[in-house]
Order: sequence, then structure tokens, then C-alpha cells
Amino acid sequence: MTRKEAGGKRALRAATSARTKPEEARPENLAELMAHAYALEVEASERYSEFAAIMESHNNREIGELFRKLARIEHRHGEQILERMGWVEPPPAPSGGWRWEGGEGPETGDAGDLHYLMSAHHALSIARRNEARAQAFFEDLAARMRGELRETALEFAAEEAEHVRLMDEWLARTPPPAEGWDVDPDPPRYVD
Repeated sequence: MTRKEAGGKRALRAATSARTKPEEARPENLAELMAHAYALEVEASERYSEFAAIMESHNNREIGELFRKLARIEHRHGEQILERMGWVEPPPAPSGGWRWEGGEGPETGDAGDLHYLMSAHHALSIARRNEARAQAFFEDLAARMRGELRETALEFAAEEAEHVRLMDEWLARTPPPAEGWDVDPDPPRYVD
């Protein structure tokens, strides 16, 4: 793990996500908007890495690798934000924490969506939902901003829309699971 990655994780963990009303979830300047965009990408990358580990622990290596690929993509998006802003370290959390509508960033998937027998179609569907939520987040910000902030939020919304389109392409090439995909004749047994 690089120093930059470690700093990003520390900054994200140190800041609690503020629960806000949608109208309050608005960065005040370009640096704050970019910090939110960076946090969104880092949280998504970390969650996909967690998903990969879960899938690998259930011997679903194919889906584990797909989630690792998604984590690398999100990580690269975060790196691009740092480069664009000329930041050598991740930005600190704004006072009051990250302004997400919920407790986590819009591009962060829900572990409740995972199933140990899930297919690539399922994983891509999760990723698509995450990208669509990120797109909606930036579109909502753009609707409430002006000038450079509005243009930047629209730029991010367009990038997320492109990611949704890519997920749609991947989904079109990936067959949906057969009926009964979640039936396991020898399910894992959990002992307390």
C-alpha cells in the first residue's frame, strides 16, 4: 500500500459520514467538490476490494477477480482526481464529515447484495447500480450549483453516465444466471 493510499484510508476512516438532507449535501468550493469525488471513488474501491475478499473466501474466485478489477478501476479514478488537482496527498475530510445523503458514499455497494454463489451478471448489476447512484449524486449537485462547480459536477455526472453505459455493455455480453442459481446441495454450515 502506498503512502497516498494509506493516507486516503486514514482520512476516510477519521471522518464520519454526515447524514444530511439532499439540499444540504452541497460542497461549497471546487476543492471540497473534488475531495467529495475523491472520497466517493476511494470508498467504492475499498468496498469492491471487500466484496472480492468475501467472494474469494467462498471460493467464488471468478467473481472475486471481477470485483478486484472494479476496485482497481475505482482506485484509478481516485488517482486521476489527485492528479487533476495537483494533490500529493489525499484531501482531508471537510468539517462535519462527508456530505452523503446516507451513511456511505453513493457509489458504495451494499454487502447485503452479495450471495456466495452469485454470478458475473449479479456483480455487474451491483456495479451498474453503484455507477447510476454516483451519476444521480453529481446530477443532483449540478442542479443546485452554479458556475465552475456546476460544470465540474456535470463533468463527473457525464463520466458516471459513461460508466453506466460500460456496465450495460458488459451486462449485455454476460448471460444472466439460470433459474435456481442460488440452490446449493451442500450449503455452508455456520456454527456459533
